[in-house]
Amino acid sequence: MQTYAITTHALSKTYRKTRAVDDVTMNIPRGEIFGLIGENGAGKSTLMKMLAGAIHPTSGSFSLLGNAPEADDFLYQRVGALIEEPGLLPTLSAFENMKAKALAMGVAKERELQDILDICDIGKTGNKRVNAFSLGMKQRLAIAMTLIGDPDLLILDEPSNGIDPRGFEAIRSLLIRLNREQGKTIFISSHQLEELSKLATSYGFMKNGRIVEQLSRAELEDKSKDYLLLRTADSRQAAVCLEELLHIRNYRILNHSDIKITEETDSAALIALLVKHDVPVLECSWHHQSLEQYFFRKNGGE
Repeated sequence: MQTYAITTHALSKTYRKTRAVDDVTMNIPRGEIFGLIGENGAGKSTLMKMLAGAIHPTSGSFSLLGNAPEADDFLYQRVGALIEEPGLLPTLSAFENMKAKALAMGVAKERELQDILDICDIGKTGNKRVNAFSLGMKQRLAIAMTLIGDPDLLILDEPSNGIDPRGFEAIRSLLIRLNREQGKTIFISSHQLEELSKLATSYGFMKNGRIVEQLSRAELEDKSKDYLLLRTADSRQAAVCLEELLHIRNYRILNHSDIKITEETDSAALIALLVKHDVPVLECSWHHQSLEQYFFRKNGGE
């Protein structure tokens, strides 16, 4: 039986007359790295704040790790969250920051704190103050602080914000290790869509406060993989030729003229065959659609 790390039902948040999150219903299985994608103002941070317990919903409900927050006083001890600014103490070292948070939470021994810093590749910073850290190091420390208490679920809002590709690669590697080796479910938002495509195992697309699509990595790869766009005078007549003469099955008729073919095809042979059978070819070209391109097309409407 499948169990869910996050379940929401008609979850909404309204600020005065603005509906920041609008009727969000979704299920995220345990063990996933779920990537939340959306433009600024789409409602991502508001949704994550509600799930992290920082703000209350206007309506709707949600549960984390199978429990509703109002029914489990200790639920958030199993959840680590990084929302917006990490809240580091700049004049303290990495270990001192960890110790301060652990004391506030009443959890974790000093050896465990050092182990977490080692996992996050900042265990050898010694007495170096956080205000002397690079942005990437600060973000890794912020993630380390979410791991205090060994939570089962991480909620990370733009953990790569402002860092360069090399810095994100270190964070990506860390999150994959936490997911694969420790079994942590990770709910992450990011504006670096191409990088997110190398990290997430499933995705949600958010627009105007709503989740407009939720799909797995395999489903996204299927939708965004290379395809041959065939434009003819009559797509249905062309489709008959594809099936009966070339035995092509992986295609979709888009409209009266266009066909999207998603299997290896000799385009020159295809054109020659169609012309031979009196099907004029107006265009025949290969296309590649990245996650970013798919997102912008999705955000603009289909």
